[in-house]
Amino acid sequence: MITALLIDDDSNLRNGMKSLLARYAPEIRIIGEADSVETGVKIVLQNQPQVVFLDIHLGDGSGFDLLEEVNQRGKLNSQIVFITAHEQYAIKAFRFSALDFLLKPVDPEELQKVIEKLQQVIDKNDSVAHIDLLLENIRKKVDNFKRIALSNSDGIHLFEVSDIIRCESEDNYTKFYIKNSKPILISKTLKEYEELLTEHGFERIHQSHLINLAYLKSYIKKDGGYVIMADNANLPISQRKKERLQELLKTL
Repeated sequence: MITALLIDDDSNLRNGMKSLLARYAPEIRIIGEADSVETGVKIVLQNQPQVVFLDIHLGDGSGFDLLEEVNQRGKLNSQIVFITAHEQYAIKAFRFSALDFLLKPVDPEELQKVIEKLQQVIDKNDSVAHIDLLLENIRKKVDNFKRIALSNSDGIHLFEVSDIIRCESEDNYTKFYIKNSKPILISKTLKEYEELLTEHGFERIHQSHLINLAYLKSYIKKDGGYVIMADNANLPISQRKKERLQELLKTL
């Protein structure tokens, strides 16, 4: 069984979540509930659950405030699953931090996916360093996140976005090539990372390749067109991306 807390200021939503968990995730055992930052901090520190299902908006503050307070008073050892409305900034912060979240109203299928991932994380006894990254990003209140957390079968790894040379699609996985590091394979699609990294100077040049333009060494027009990257990889450019890439190179 996985021990869990429910923290939400709406009792109806807490009851609804309990019903969903009982039906679709019976391995989750709710050991306590709270409806505010103040009561939530106390119950987290007292119980040290494996998982906290946490609403962003609480009556006396936010879920982020709660996590900050827990860190100040003790040590957070729990995995966090945020429950949120469609708030783009928060969702972006979660994705950069490799944190799971559920959108309201909670979809049973999405809930089951999150529980499966939680089970893997708990079995590996992963650290919660990615939660520190989330709080760092929220604290700065900027969209231009400097670091990213990547979660794979080995654990959760934090990297500087500026150190990512390129990303390559491998079916439903993405392989990251990172400066001074071994390649790392992540079980998310290239499209998901394209959405996150485009505003950080990355460009999708091919169905299988997303590159950091800062590491582009050469653009070769012959043989159908390809680029040479800083790691000496030769990558093809799709026909429909050539004009876009040529325009971008003029601005660099």
